[in-house]
Amino acid sequence: MAGPLSALDPAGPQARAVALLWWSMLAAAAVLFTLVMGLYLWALLRPEAAAKIPARRWIILGGLVLPLPILLPLGVIALVLGESILRTGDEPFRVTAHAQQWHWSFGYPDQPGAAETIDVLHIPAGRTVEVTVSSADVIHSFWVPRLGGKIDAIPGRETRILLTADDPGGYGGQCGEYCGTGHSFMAFDVIAHPEADLAAALAGDTAPQEPAE
Repeated sequence: MAGPLSALDPAGPQARAVALLWWSMLAAAAVLFTLVMGLYLWALLRPEAAAKIPARRWIILGGLVLPLPILLPLGVIALVLGESILRTGDEPFRVTAHAQQWHWSFGYPDQPGAAETIDVLHIPAGRTVEVTVSSADVIHSFWVPRLGGKIDAIPGRETRILLTADDPGGYGGQCGEYCGTGHSFMAFDVIAHPEADLAAALAGDTAPQEPAE
């Protein structure tokens, strides 16, 4: 499950929330599948007993009552985790991500004089980053699986997403929305630096970071 684009190998709090929701959904699906298959086998092995249950009761009990104890807690978990992804405990570091066929350009409004970077996003490690996402042409999707969820880049609109890297290092990013024949070229790198080194990194004075483990 590890890898540069694995959402199940989280490296930040927002990504951990996404991974926890995924595992919760998998567990809920496994429980529902087990219950449904158990009922199916019971009906297969005991057809006389199953035939005595009216169709209406099958629909109400099997289709409504059975899923509720599983889906209701899952809904609560999704709401709680979704709210946690939107919260920031400190003043976020702001960046912009502008998509176009077939690359990403990143700006740094919190770093006066910092040059725009192409297909490489520099961020401070250990600090919440607010990414303002936009598009020049079609719908793209900004996604750094190990650091957070994904958000669409929509022409004529700005969308925002929070992400955090626990540790310095390199993280893979990808356009998560098929955007045309050059979609595969829409990959990018996120490099998290110690905050004290960020200004130098944006000035091009530091060596590339190794991918984070």
